[in-house]
Amino acid sequence: MEYRKIIHIDMDAFYASVEQRDNPELKGKPIAVGLEEERGIVTTASYEARKFGVHSAIPSLRARKMCPQIIFVPPRMEVYKEVSMQVHEIFKRYTDVIEPISIDEAFLDVTQNKKQIPLAVNIAKEIKAAIWNELHLHASAGVSYNKFLAKIASDFRKPDGLCTIHPSQALDFISKLRIERFWGIGPKTAEKMHLMGIHIGKDLQKCSKSLLAVEFGKAGLTYYDFAHGIDNRQVETIHIRKSIGVERTLEKDITHTSAVIIELYHIVIELEERLKSHEFKGYTLTLKIKFHDFEQITRSITQQEELQTKAQILPLSKKLMKQVDYANHPIRLIGLAISNPKEEWDEEMPKKDLQLSFKFEDKEY
Repeated sequence: MEYRKIIHIDMDAFYASVEQRDNPELKGKPIAVGLEEERGIVTTASYEARKFGVHSAIPSLRARKMCPQIIFVPPRMEVYKEVSMQVHEIFKRYTDVIEPISIDEAFLDVTQNKKQIPLAVNIAKEIKAAIWNELHLHASAGVSYNKFLAKIASDFRKPDGLCTIHPSQALDFISKLRIERFWGIGPKTAEKMHLMGIHIGKDLQKCSKSLLAVEFGKAGLTYYDFAHGIDNRQVETIHIRKSIGVERTLEKDITHTSAVIIELYHIVIELEERLKSHEFKGYTLTLKIKFHDFEQITRSITQQEELQTKAQILPLSKKLMKQVDYANHPIRLIGLAISNPKEEWDEEMPKKDLQLSFKFEDKEY
């Protein structure tokens, strides 16, 4: 049986945590990001404020009554967007198959990842550590074989949590889950389910697909699948992939042609693997060179045929390299990239990234 490796990352009390990070006087205090005015709404509450029942989307005046000592902080959306981009740069170290859900959460498909780390839980640990070490913010992570369970897992041990739901444990885990915690089941649906005697996942698992379809329509079929650990939705990237490249900073600066060709060969091999794994082809090859003094140049060539294989790319890369004078100008970095895909030429939307699966072998997923 093959399973995917899905991680859901959720930044903990994101806006409030950024404000506490940037203003040490706010650390450890109950704060709400939002405007304290008659029609004001709490955007995010710190965990100190949540102890008083304050949470997002409640009126600011109500929040003040619930927690008289609460501190209101005006939102700084540009700052939050910038921090979110920094978080996504950390994600990209591991995979390009990223689906943002909001400014503070995203799904990652790490079935095939850039660092070739076999266990998704180890990738989640590294991402959490990097977010803390580099951005001084906490994130919670959920790891499983589909989006539904990864999302549930990330909420399970907040804040700063990490939870893994293995395929062999999924049905038992779901059976004990309150239906209010199911993705897509809101208060009204939960109330109707309670009237039907459905309170936890085990109750939902006993319901037939036809019954749930009659009672809840198309959503009922989704509830049935979720109750049985089924969620076939892909992690869908929303960025448009226009190129795929590989670059390598060399251990030592090089000037000899033989050494340059050897490095070029290894980069072409890695580039070919990435192109095939993402089913990406393009008409333009670009060579990037950074010299020992950090001067940088690029050279490009465009062909009439799509480029994807070593047999196509290696001769062209050598041809481009001949345009570079490195005999007295040592090279410290070499990069190659394929761009200009057919979809751009046809002015069509590019294909979605290929979702790959793996053969599961270890319960610590």
